[in-house]
Amino acid sequence: MKRLHLLILLVAGISMVSCEDKINLNVEKGISYPVLDAWITTEQGIQTIKFTMSVPYTDEAPAPIVNDAKITLFDMTSGASYPFTFNNNKYTYDASQKAIGIVDHIYKLHVEFKGEIFEAFDTIKRVPPIDSISYKFKTKDESISGKEGYYATMHAKDIKGAVDNYWIRSYRNDTLHRLEDNFSIDGSYDAGVSDGATFITPIAEGITDYEKPFQANEKAIVRLMSCSAPSYNFVTQVYNQVNAGGLFAKVLENVRSNVHSTTPSSKTKILGWFGTSAVSRAERSFK
Repeated sequence: MKRLHLLILLVAGISMVSCEDKINLNVEKGISYPVLDAWITTEQGIQTIKFTMSVPYTDEAPAPIVNDAKITLFDMTSGASYPFTFNNNKYTYDASQKAIGIVDHIYKLHVEFKGEIFEAFDTIKRVPPIDSISYKFKTKDESISGKEGYYATMHAKDIKGAVDNYWIRSYRNDTLHRLEDNFSIDGSYDAGVSDGATFITPIAEGITDYEKPFQANEKAIVRLMSCSAPSYNFVTQVYNQVNAGGLFAKVLENVRSNVHSTTPSSKTKILGWFGTSAVSRAERSFK
């Protein structure tokens, strides 16, 4: 009898898992918040800040653009200031002639919006150079994913003497085609494991999309970026939530912002983050 009960429960469980009935959720729209996406680097070129309004979770419409803010970046170490201008749905500063990001400098983002002033702070941390990018061609039988192509490896060494947080992002052919995001502390996954050592193999090889490895005449681009501890916590939390899935996925939650009103009694909230990075870049073509 016990076996019969167990069989009935098992069949019922399978039927529940295999059910694909569509459920229409009546979710309230809630409050729309301003969202700031601001990341300044040591690279020369156009520095970009995006400022939008949040949309409901089930809404597929694009986020409305905020076009009436005044945004200025202040280098608190040197005293320099950089006004961002609104153009083509984003706020930009042309740093093509001279980079505005300097290692060890503290930066303040100053935002004037709806009669209030909002500010955020971050510090640009050091970053090691990328020594090189190597690769190996693998057949379907040789590769773990069963995909034939070129598998690339980044070679870099952590800077010794302090805890360093890194964000590694790879691209295919140009920086419009992002591939993988990886995160590291001192070249490993956790603080205290190593210091001044070469980046471990899983991180070094993580620049390749194993489901679609590089092919002949393509190019791998890698940007190794430093992060302050707060910025590292932010990007890893966002990454984990965006990529959460499956039966045991964590419940989504708002990631805390570092953009705050200078008025203590203000009830206006800005979501998003202001972060900074020093950047090392390397690329390799496959022939």
